[in-house]
Amino acid sequence: MDGNTIVGLLAGFCTTVAFLPQAIKTWRTKSAKDLSLGMYSIFCTGVVLWLIYGILISDLPIILTNMASLTLAFSILYFKLSFKN
Repeated sequence: MDGNTIVGLLAGFCTTVAFLPQAIKTWRTKSAKDLSLGMYSIFCTGVVLWLIYGILISDLPIILTNMASLTLAFSILYFKLSFKN
């Protein structure tokens, strides 16, 4: 694994893990009233496009980190749509 790949994986790890506290808090409190539906909808769309791009260019850091980001961001979006506030 070269240096570029390591930097890509570390950057993706940091930006992905940043969603973990929000996902945990939203799940524990069962409240998403202060979260923006528009922001998470647009963000999930962007992450799907990044994932497609990563697949098209066969870039492992982009693929792995966007799969993880999509999982966390989509869970928050799901909470926003399903929790009645």
